[in-house]
Amino acid sequence: MADMDVQDSMLTLDTSDVDQWVGKPVIFAEMWDACNATDIRRWVQTMDYPNPIHWDENFARASRFGGIVAPQSFTVAMDYGHGCHPACVGKVPGTHLIFAGEEWWFYGTPVRPGDKLVQSRRFDGYSIADTSFAGPTMFARGDTIHRNQHGALVAKEQATAIRYLVDEANKRGVYAKEKRSPRRWSKAELADIQRARHDWILSNRDGHSPAYADVKVGDRLPRRVIGPHSVVSFANECRAHRQNIWGTWAWNVPDGVHDPAKEDAGFGADMSYDHEARKIDPRMGDGLYHGPSSGHINAEKAENVGMGGAYGYGASMNAWHLDTVAYWAGHGGYVWHSKTQFRSPAFEGDVTWVDGEVVEKIDRSPFGMPVVKVRTVMTTQDGEEILKGTAQVELPY
Repeated sequence: MADMDVQDSMLTLDTSDVDQWVGKPVIFAEMWDACNATDIRRWVQTMDYPNPIHWDENFARASRFGGIVAPQSFTVAMDYGHGCHPACVGKVPGTHLIFAGEEWWFYGTPVRPGDKLVQSRRFDGYSIADTSFAGPTMFARGDTIHRNQHGALVAKEQATAIRYLVDEANKRGVYAKEKRSPRRWSKAELADIQRARHDWILSNRDGHSPAYADVKVGDRLPRRVIGPHSVVSFANECRAHRQNIWGTWAWNVPDGVHDPAKEDAGFGADMSYDHEARKIDPRMGDGLYHGPSSGHINAEKAENVGMGGAYGYGASMNAWHLDTVAYWAGHGGYVWHSKTQFRSPAFEGDVTWVDGEVVEKIDRSPFGMPVVKVRTVMTTQDGEEILKGTAQVELPY
């Protein structure tokens, strides 16, 4: 044990290249086109969020929105890099990264078909902590501000990425392949999952919003289930981000400014983009065939970076959190603030259960109206916690 402690204490992260970017603008990329209703439909289909105001034209036209409107979770799909890229700059030798959490502030401006968002991004900084997963681990933070084509403030995100020593993660084997054989489900079990999913859909399909006065601390949200997850669902999650469709974005680096995203965004050696090759073969830069998303669907690549098998996206887990709360809050509800911490990815073969509970009522909130604070917890079929989060939600009163 003493020898192991000495060995662990000798492990270090070389952060010298990262230090130069703290507090600076980074990641100058922008979508060419405005979004359309199909982009929104693709997003909710992939996130398994069958709220009809986001995909059913007739239902949406008859609603208070007068047509298709995007869920608040869709904001990240209007961005480059799953919202994670401003937290992933600079070279840290021997490391890879995974998404660790998101904090969002929304400003009352919905995203609709025809909107185009423009982002400004900065690297906020980092801290180092010792983890059981990989020893010394960097928790890096990046900020993104989203405005629409009219200059209206839509949202701000602070993303947290974990950058860890790949060899150490493989040695410790927290997510070793031997522990991650995909679960096989019987027909009866799949039928039970589908019944739970259907019950959740029916829990508020009409979009009724509970009144603030009627909601009580301790009220529980209808339980939601997502999955079983598969390499198909992971690939669909990747493709729902507009960035990952060929030719959808361009670099817009100001003159005289260096953008570290093109040099090193913190990915493993065999999971980085090839920006030169993508000029001829777009697969080389789309992330899924070649690049950082390939580890989500390629078990061998996942094993090489200590993940043990195909695994899902942190950005999707954050969307499940936001969508679950928004569905309960109904058409008259609005999430002003959300924060999530990712404990573990959703692995191939697992299902994700989403439970929510009202934990506080705030009569005087920073947002100018009463809000309800909801806590969510996501667990696997075995009860393993993979996410915990909170959301502050406006309700009619």
